[in-house]
Amino acid sequence: MVLICSTARAQYNKAIIIEPLLKTDTTSIGQKIVYPQFKENEVTIAKITFPPGVSTGWHKHEIPVFAYVLKGTLTVELENNKVTEFPENSTFAEVFNTYHNGVNKGTEDLVLIAFYMGGKGIPNSVVKEQTKEKSTMHVFLGKKSAASEVKGEAKEVIK
Repeated sequence: MVLICSTARAQYNKAIIIEPLLKTDTTSIGQKIVYPQFKENEVTIAKITFPPGVSTGWHKHEIPVFAYVLKGTLTVELENNKVTEFPENSTFAEVFNTYHNGVNKGTEDLVLIAFYMGGKGIPNSVVKEQTKEKSTMHVFLGKKSAASEVKGEAKEVIK
């Protein structure tokens, strides 16, 4: 990584600081990142704000998605009951073709910047079919989870 920084610095004014945030070839659960072939590629960058206690609802991505946690801690739940926390200032490659639920278990807004590597007309997320009793918006009613003290690293939570 030092080579990346020194190469980038040589290309720009020496006062500019470039900090690599993520360099990976796998998702947060170890899946190989694969770029689908689309007729027309399209990248979407979104700022996503979760109020306290709110979740995304169960969904999956059929395209590569990368995220940066700008504020707060994101808790990601998988269907196999694996839970991972991404604290403020951390980056990660989202899971691919795996249903998951993102939750803000904190007391303040959670803010993410998400980068969707998709195609024109291709949805960024696919919502899991819910029973009529379940909603796609969920509110976390349990106790507040402890945020990781280590910045930039995901913390796996055992249920």
